[in-house]
Amino acid sequence: MSTIDRAPGTELSWERFWQLIDLIGGESAVAVCATFDAGCERLTEELAAGAVEEITGFGERLAEALYRLDREEYGTQRAADPDDPAARPLPLSDDGFLYARAAVVAAGRTAYERVLADPALFARHSFRSGESLLHAHVDAYETARGEEWDHDTRYDPESCANHDGWPNLRG
Repeated sequence: MSTIDRAPGTELSWERFWQLIDLIGGESAVAVCATFDAGCERLTEELAAGAVEEITGFGERLAEALYRLDREEYGTQRAADPDDPAARPLPLSDDGFLYARAAVVAAGRTAYERVLADPALFARHSFRSGESLLHAHVDAYETARGEEWDHDTRYDPESCANHDGWPNLRG
């Protein structure tokens, strides 16, 4: 965990976070790029229309949700194309792992909690890219404030940043 303190007023309840994630449209929306991107645009618009504290709070919760999935049991899985079961599964790159974790979050609370409880379920998300979700709060902040996002979240969402989740990477 990072030692960066949260800025005052950036706390967002998990309940509100998942309500905002629901604007994306759930697991079926994440499976189709155009639908997923449209859902992320709805999320961005909703965030931009609200308080800046909600935008920064969303960024904090998103980083924490991604951090919780940043674990060896997820990151060492291979990406499998659900549309081509005969295709050879491929290892996830750092970016691919980040985008797959974002796809799990974008799929909604139920999917996220299932994957946390059973890492084998991560594989169904491994071929999806949730990259657009990673930019929703940044774009909303820039729209609302007219300035660049310059906020360090308490949790680092990048791949392999959760040192406790990657015990075999410790040197």
